Amino acid sequence: MATYGKLTEAIEDALRAPSVHNTQPWRWRIRGDAVELHADWDRHLTVTDPDRRDLVLSCGAALHHLQVALAARGLGIDVHRLPDPEDRSHLATVELQPQPADGTKADALDAALFPSIAERRTDRRLMSHRHVPPDDLQSLVNHAARCGALLVQVTDPALRRQLVTALVDAGQHQQVEPGYATELRMWTHRLPGGHDGVPAANVAAPPIGAREPSPLRRFTRSELAQPPQQPGHGPADDAAELLVITTPGDDELDRLRAGEATSAVLLAATRIGLATTPLSQALEIATSREHLRQDVLHVPENPQLVIRVGWPASDAPKLPVTPRRGLGSVLLR
Repeated sequence: MATYGKLTEAIEDALRAPSVHNTQPWRWRIRGDAVELHADWDRHLTVTDPDRRDLVLSCGAALHHLQVALAARGLGIDVHRLPDPEDRSHLATVELQPQPADGTKADALDAALFPSIAERRTDRRLMSHRHVPPDDLQSLVNHAARCGALLVQVTDPALRRQLVTALVDAGQHQQVEPGYATELRMWTHRLPGGHDGVPAANVAAPPIGAREPSPLRRFTRSELAQPPQQPGHGPADDAAELLVITTPGDDELDRLRAGEATSAVLLAATRIGLATTPLSQALEIATSREHLRQDVLHVPENPQLVIRVGWPASDAPKLPVTPRRGLGSVLLR
């Protein structure tokens, strides 16, 4: 019973993971001393995410959250990814290891990220004009590498402009895609008291006076105020960095690991005090994704997700918590 209780508590922490449109496309099952992670294909965004990339990345983020939550409880684990070739929905099994008396099998680096699970938010507002120090960015690169992914920093101004343009163009392409507007509305106009989707209270309108288009996805409802501008600074002084999660290949295992790396980067950034925004629209379209790989990043690896990271703007209020489904809604019997 003690083990079961720890596993259910850790799963509840994993439910705080980010997911595309906050769809939370996962199911969980406890079997003895192991937790199974299953994809919930019923929550697949068929227009936004035609090849299920976002869905698997979202599940990968939840898988890493679970690993962090278990490490924080002093538990050592073995992770078996894609353990059942006959069941594509079974993405991973996390098995507890026999625990020595000194607790050395728990991953200390993962455990240190645990407080960030409750603190992390997706921040779609303007960020500070202060630049992120190189040492902090390198720390995020190291966290991604621990999960088998490469985090590419897009710092060259010309390449950054190309990346922003790719994000904007992809968003415009999606807006005229049949069914996209309906799908977006479905997940941004949830019923009052709902436990998923993106509330308007977590979406800020594009800033007035910005010199370049916003790389953020456009939502139909926005009730979140932009932070006040500091004297002498305007919207163009947002110094957020754009980072890209990449993987050696582009199969389901690569996407799962990319999701784990995304979680690691977001939690590590939160621990430092940075604000973060995952941006997926340019990776949801095959031509945009290839353009990023060849013309912007110039790498052989496959881009999986863009992450915007920077210091929160001064006097920016804390973001509200986005809704989450309860354990009873996601636990398989």
